[in-house]
Amino acid sequence: MEMEKLDVRNPEHYMDLTAHDGILRAEKARYGYRPLVYICSPYAGDIETNTEKAKRYCRFAIAKNCIPFAPHLLYPQFLSEQTGRGLALYMGLVMLTKCDELWVFGEKVTQGMALEIRKAQRRGMTMRYVEEEEVDETDNIFG
Repeated sequence: MEMEKLDVRNPEHYMDLTAHDGILRAEKARYGYRPLVYICSPYAGDIETNTEKAKRYCRFAIAKNCIPFAPHLLYPQFLSEQTGRGLALYMGLVMLTKCDELWVFGEKVTQGMALEIRKAQRRGMTMRYVEEEEVDETDNIFG
């Protein structure tokens, strides 16, 4: 589904932000407020399995009416684990400051996860530790 570009100009081609704001308010009313949650889970090691788990965790967050952000699903698309790991961790920590909450998944806390948890603690962010059984309950929501 392609996002429709909103025209913020009126028929006389002047900026009409009132109409634009109205459209945005209607969209928010349609979906309601959804907090942005940072998905903190293992990546290194068994990358294939950990990637699939991170996708499940994102679906779980959506099922809980949140907007997930999982940097370990995004940054490996264009950064190498070997040469870009430090930059990816840094960018993830910057994005963490834009999120409302940090959700921690998995039984083992990796080095990267520990950095994210400490940053969230220093910022006084809401943190949630999610058990695998809780995620399992929402597995069939998106088919």
